[in-house]
Amino acid sequence: MHNAGFQHIMLNEFDKNACATLRLNMPSWNVVEGDVHEVDFTEYEGKVDLLQGGVPCQAFSYAGLSRGFEDTRGTLFFEFARAAKQVQPKVLMMENVRGLLTHDHGRTIMTMIHTLDDIGYKVAIKVLHAQFLDVAQKRERLVLIGVRKDLDMPILYPKETSDILTLWDAIGDCPKSEGMEYSPAKKKVLSLVPPGGYWKDLPPDIQKSYLKGSYNLPGGKTGMARRLAWNEPSLTLTCAPAQKQTERCHPSETRPLTVREYARIQSFPDTWKFAGSIASQYKQIGNAVPCNLSFHVGRAIIAMLSGNDRGSFREVPPINIANMTTETLKHEALSAL
Repeated sequence: MHNAGFQHIMLNEFDKNACATLRLNMPSWNVVEGDVHEVDFTEYEGKVDLLQGGVPCQAFSYAGLSRGFEDTRGTLFFEFARAAKQVQPKVLMMENVRGLLTHDHGRTIMTMIHTLDDIGYKVAIKVLHAQFLDVAQKRERLVLIGVRKDLDMPILYPKETSDILTLWDAIGDCPKSEGMEYSPAKKKVLSLVPPGGYWKDLPPDIQKSYLKGSYNLPGGKTGMARRLAWNEPSLTLTCAPAQKQTERCHPSETRPLTVREYARIQSFPDTWKFAGSIASQYKQIGNAVPCNLSFHVGRAIIAMLSGNDRGSFREVPPINIANMTTETLKHEALSAL
C-alpha cells in the first residue's frame, strides 16, 4: 500500500516481532503494538481515506479448524467494523482466505456484509489470484472493498493478466540467507522426489513408511513430500517451510526454502529485513498478503479516490443486499477479472 501511494497514519499489530519488523524497515510509521480491542480509533475520524485490514484468516482456513466466529481470531472482524464506524473512512478494504466464502454455508461472509451495510458501506468482493498479479505464487485472497454510501464512487479491482512469473523468476538469483534444514531421514526421502513431484513419485514401500497413517486416508495429499518446480509459480506458502502436510522443497536442492526465498516468493524487496527468530520470520512472511498483489489493489483504490486512470481497472458493482445469497456471492467473488 505504501508503494502504491498511501501514507500510513497508524498501523496496529499484536505480534511483537511483526511490529519490530515494521519499525525496523519504516521508522517513520506510527506502529501501535497491542490488542486491537484496546485501540480507540476516534481520533482518526475524518482523517482517513482508506481503512485496510486483514482479519486473521486461520479461523476461516481450510487448513485450520474452521470454527469461524467461535474462534476469537474470527471475531476480530467486529473490531474492523468498529474501526470503520469510528473512523468513517471513504474506502475500506479487508482481505481473507477464499474459504471465507463457504464458511458456515456462507453465513459468515453474509454476516460481515450485513454488518458493513448497517454502518454505511456498500461493498463488493472478489477472489484475486496472486499468480496473475506479479507474484510467483499460486495464492488466492478474498478481497472485500467498501465505499461509504454518501460518496459517488465506483468500486474498482485490478485486472488480472496472463503474464505468469515462475519460481525461477522469483528466486533463480536469490541471495543466500538463513533457513531451516531437513533431518537426515527426511532429506533422504525428499531426495527421491523429482521437481514438481510429490509422495506418489516415491517407491511404494517408502510412500507407506513416510506417510504412515495418512497413507490410507482419502484425498490426494498433494502437499506431502512435495518438491516445487522451476518453471511454475510456487504453491501457496505457509507459516513454516517444512510442514509435512504442506511441503515446499526447493526445486533443485533437497532443503526447505530459505527466509529470503520465502520473501522473494511473497514479492518482498530484498531490502526488507525481518525481526525475531527464524521461525518467526517464516511466520511473518507466510502470513503476509503478497506485496505485489496489495500494490495492485492499492492502485485501484487510489484510482477510485482520485478519479484518475479508472479505465485501467475493472469496475465491480456493489452487492445487492436484498437479493444476496450464498450462490450469488460465490458467483460474484469467483467471476474472472
